Amino acid sequence: MAAPARLSDPLDPATTPVDAGLAGAIADWREWLKSEKRVSPHTLAAYGRDLGGFVNFLAGHLGDTVNLSALGTLQPADFRAWLARRAGGGLEKSSTARALSTIRGFFRFLERRGLASNAAVGVVRGPRVPRSIPKALTVDEARDALESVGELTDEPWIAARDSAVLTLLYGCGLRVGEALDLNRRVVPLSDTLTITGKGGKARMVPVLPVVRRAVADYLERCPYRLGPDDPLFVGVRGGRLGARRVQQSIQTLRCWLGLPETATPHALRHSFATHLLAGGGDLRAIQELLGHASLSTTQRYTEVDAARLLDVHRSAHPRDRGR
Repeated sequence: MAAPARLSDPLDPATTPVDAGLAGAIADWREWLKSEKRVSPHTLAAYGRDLGGFVNFLAGHLGDTVNLSALGTLQPADFRAWLARRAGGGLEKSSTARALSTIRGFFRFLERRGLASNAAVGVVRGPRVPRSIPKALTVDEARDALESVGELTDEPWIAARDSAVLTLLYGCGLRVGEALDLNRRVVPLSDTLTITGKGGKARMVPVLPVVRRAVADYLERCPYRLGPDDPLFVGVRGGRLGARRVQQSIQTLRCWLGLPETATPHALRHSFATHLLAGGGDLRAIQELLGHASLSTTQRYTEVDAARLLDVHRSAHPRDRGR
């Protein structure tokens, strides 16, 4: 019999013994996620940790090397025991819900490949996760952040770069990774910009004049000669700017401007959507601009402030019009 293979980091830091057949299936699954689903490296690592933790649990729970045959014979009680272990370990419900989704996705992959089939994973209920709505900045807070970020450095080109990045996030509703993945060839910016988002899905977003000016100002000051395939936003050494640098700028602005703890680079994307909706934007159009696959995601993501709802109520309700 072939010696057990070991899962490698980041799939399972504990290097849990697995059957060679299962190890090969896991490798194929990871490659499928990467090449077919085109998930981000961060998401791929998260899925790997989820599956690694599950397999690690099974090794102790079953008391044997984990293999494809064992996966096919798991009962609902086995999955519930895993969920109970996570709950007992103090893990967040949202984390466990995502992990269960990962495991279900892996079993669907195995079934499509004819490697294993298990209906039990589909009947197990995960933890109830309360709906959470990301917090948007106010219009004044967003404006202050964009106007002040350039003051965090004495280097003019870095100030222009950081201002351009935040203006792009707020002005176009981009994820920070989408903005930093842009290459120099997209400039000069036109009235629209094609963005490749999650899952390789392309969407077109309008580009405001203020965004075009901010990006052009940065490139005019940038000391590096950037070719078409070079990154648009670069760090001090000329390499592609990392998301951590943008996060650090926002953290500093939180202290400097008294912004809430919820102020993050992603909050600028949420603010973009929320402010559009508050200004009368169509929810379906905002869904397209954000690149959401379902409208329900946009509805949760874009919270309309109570003041606007009250204004709509007062103007539309017959009793408020004195009838």
